Amino acid sequence: MPLSSSPEQPQPLREVVSLLKGWIERTGPVWVEGQVIQLKRRAGYSIHFLTLRDKLADVSVQVGVSTAVLDAAGPLTEGTLVAAWVRATVFPGNGSLRFDCRDLRPTGEGRLLAHLEQRKRALQAEGLFDPDLKKPLPFLPRAIGLITAKASAAERDVVENVRRRWPAARLEIRHALMQGQQCVEQVADALRALDAHAEVDVIVVARGGGSLEDLLPFSDETLARAAFACRTPVVSAIGHETDTPILDLVADVRASTPTDAAKRVVPDAADEARVIATGRQRLHTAILRRVRSEQEWLDAMHSRPVLRDPSGALLLQRERLADLTGRLERGIRRALVREEEFVASARARVRALSPQATLQRGYAILTTDDGRTVASIADVEPDETIIARLLDGDIAAAVIDVEPHQHDEDPHDQEER
Repeated sequence: MPLSSSPEQPQPLREVVSLLKGWIERTGPVWVEGQVIQLKRRAGYSIHFLTLRDKLADVSVQVGVSTAVLDAAGPLTEGTLVAAWVRATVFPGNGSLRFDCRDLRPTGEGRLLAHLEQRKRALQAEGLFDPDLKKPLPFLPRAIGLITAKASAAERDVVENVRRRWPAARLEIRHALMQGQQCVEQVADALRALDAHAEVDVIVVARGGGSLEDLLPFSDETLARAAFACRTPVVSAIGHETDTPILDLVADVRASTPTDAAKRVVPDAADEARVIATGRQRLHTAILRRVRSEQEWLDAMHSRPVLRDPSGALLLQRERLADLTGRLERGIRRALVREEEFVASARARVRALSPQATLQRGYAILTTDDGRTVASIADVEPDETIIARLLDGDIAAAVIDVEPHQHDEDPHDQEER
């Protein structure tokens, strides 16, 4: 029943809000479908807020959801379509309308995306996406393995671009269904066969774009593990740039399109020819520069006086040798003169001190018959024969008498007198 009111008799605001709260809450919990356009997780809070929008109409509401309900729904991203079990209520304090979510489930494509996200997280935890395990592509493979649908646009793109870039490239092609129930099995078998091929150095899995459902086989866990087990590098070229199946994450290289895959597995012959030509030109220039530098060094060395007249250095050394020889000879002569003078002086001193010099001055040396030197009158007795040795001979004489000196006089003084 509508409320009666007039400017003279308005209804109290509290009663109107209370009636609205009762009318709205009588609807009870209801499942609604909407698209998540905004999600706000509040750290440290148990209630979070997300905004749901109708798929067709421009209608959106804010929904409060607990941490437990949000975590149970799995990973949600903006744009995910969900089914939410909500209950509408009105807050009397400000009259605002709010929806409390008691259950939240992704639906349709959103449900698939949620399941895929859970699968990605599980495989990532096992290390299947580890960048350190990615194998590098060979510069020029002996043979290129290609897995694609027969007579497909993806096969044509890869083959034509490989031939255009490197005409001598060899391809080993294995056809398989690229969607449907048998896709996973056939692609996995082709991967194992090409991985066992002795000359296949890289494997390309190529498929054109498609819907999420069409690309689901390439997010299958069995196919992902088969690609991870390959010893040969695997290039995934599934869908378009925006498509990211799990195979893209497991593969060693992700190509945005089949054409991009062809560019990655073989070099461009024209580009390589230009690189070689540029390298040869740079090498030629470097060699000429080095030869020119060495020639300039040789010219500089040749211009030096020692190389213009090599005998000049010998003449200088000869003059130096002659000077040193003269100085050495003069030094030797001076040394000989000094030594001769020293020898003459020593000879003179020796001669002056020798007994023969004493004899030359008129002295004699007295000895007994048995050769004992007579140094004192005590050494002889009267009638004893003594020998007087003179400068030119010996005299034998008899001792007549022995008389000592009568006064105390230093013998040296007597000798001096």
